[in-house]
Parts: sequence; structure tokens; C-alpha cells
Amino acid sequence: MFGLGMPELIVIFLVILLLFGAKALPEIAKGLGQAIKTFKREAKDISHELDSDSDESKDSSVKSETKKDEQSQSDSDQQKREGESL
Repeated sequence: MFGLGMPELIVIFLVILLLFGAKALPEIAKGLGQAIKTFKREAKDISHELDSDSDESKDSSVKSETKKDEQSQSDSDQQKREGESL
């Protein structure tokens, strides 16, 4: 973990304890926890939104291909009818 051992982590914790005090640490931890929770929720929402957008684009490309096929079929049918009427 970034080359930090147990003694370094203890020193860091003690410095934070001295800077913020024992009363402020739970509040800081609570705020940090809420921020992480919100970040994860928003990341999940964005992921779902991107997945649904990609699904919609796949559906629209299939629909456009189907529409093109139908158009070309109707064009060829119309040309056949015009050829028969001449």
C-alpha cells in the first residue's frame, strides 16, 4: 500500500488526531463516508445511463437498417411494376 508500513500509518493517524482533535474525527469520517457513498451512487447512475444509451443506439441502427431494406424492396417492386406496364 504505497510502501507505507504500520509505523508510518500510526504516525499519520496521530498527526491527524492532533490537528483535528478527538471530537472532530467522527464528523470527518462521517462526511468522508457520505462523500464516497454519493460518488459510488453517481458513478453507478452514469454507468446505467451509458448502458441504456448504447442499447438505444443499437436499437435505432437496427431499425434504420430495417427501414432501408424496406425502402429498397419497395423501390424494386415499383420498378418491376413500371417495367411490366411498359
